[in-house]
Amino acid sequence: MGVRVSLFMDADAPAMAAAKAVGADRVELYTEPYAAAWGTPGETDELARFAQAAQAAIDAGLGVNAGHDLSRDNLTAFLAAVPGVLEVSIGHALIADALELGYTATVQDYLRCIRHVQD
Repeated sequence: MGVRVSLFMDADAPAMAAAKAVGADRVELYTEPYAAAWGTPGETDELARFAQAAQAAIDAGLGVNAGHDLSRDNLTAFLAAVPGVLEVSIGHALIADALELGYTATVQDYLRCIRHVQD
């Protein structure tokens, strides 16, 4: 049907081949465990786990998306550490930020977080 299929997945590297085997085109890594660990001693381990899962997805021929509890605070570090992220899903944090900063400023700041990694 030409529809891109993305599966919402935990950052479990061995599971990425299974996602490809059932016909997925992409995975969206569930980033809440990273967000919960952000700023704690466990952050480095979580980033390593997500990087391994993303690389396993890429190696399996999958695109990589990420989402859940990503914010202006933790997005840049995540994108710098995790290879190949094509899209991020940021809803709740974006709306909460927009209530304080306005939509334009909020979107510009999220773009700054992304561009900081690309530079």
